[in-house]
Amino acid sequence: MQDILRIGNREFHSRLFVGTGKYRSFAEMARCHAASGAEVVTVAVRRVNLNDSSKESLLDYIDRNQIFILPNTAGCYTADEAVRTAMLAREVGLSNWVKLEVIGDEKTLFPDNAGLVEATRVLAKEGFVVLPYTNDDLVNARKLIDAGAAAVMPLGAPIGSGLGIQNITNLRILREMISEVPLIVDAGVGTASDAALAMELGFDGVLMNTAIAAADDSEKMALAMKYAIEAGRLAFLAGRMPKKLYASASSPLAGVVR
Repeated sequence: MQDILRIGNREFHSRLFVGTGKYRSFAEMARCHAASGAEVVTVAVRRVNLNDSSKESLLDYIDRNQIFILPNTAGCYTADEAVRTAMLAREVGLSNWVKLEVIGDEKTLFPDNAGLVEATRVLAKEGFVVLPYTNDDLVNARKLIDAGAAAVMPLGAPIGSGLGIQNITNLRILREMISEVPLIVDAGVGTASDAALAMELGFDGVLMNTAIAAADDSEKMALAMKYAIEAGRLAFLAGRMPKKLYASASSPLAGVVR
């Protein structure tokens, strides 16, 4: 079955997006990337050595023939800062794609919505494929799309919290009301059931990092997430049975001679 995810001018078979932070080693990170089957890996531009090629870099552990690098603007607190960081990533040859983060609060890492819309508008006009990390707000998601976002990435819970999806209602509203661009749940996933739920809600993909990197066995968790994404997607496409208040026999007695 061909089930292609299209963002911008690219097609992906895997709907699992993974990160590069918090792993115990670069080697472990590479093993987890392989186990996850992910085709897109996000890299924080501000945490990567882009100047001294004599020093070890996490980029050395990413096979760019197999994996597409998605630079992100993690750690940026203003639109201008995020725009400059994205420009730098493109200048050094990482990509003209960007997972856009404009953080509004240091403790919660919730996004600055106004700054996010502003940065999206600027970068889209500069030819970037912009995937903004935002909250689960329909109104702001529409503003981001109007500003030129190629996808919208609402959080499931605070970054790195592992709490799982906290506001199913808002995510269901987003899924029902937005069809112009892909929707990718970003942040808050803690285990495989969280990822499966996001996909069962009809989201086009899930991005995660800490859930894999902080697991006792990160490689096994990466594999679990791969299967969870696939199972959740298949369940969504299959269409679940309606919920009923009372029992309904699996083997009906209609037509049975007594």
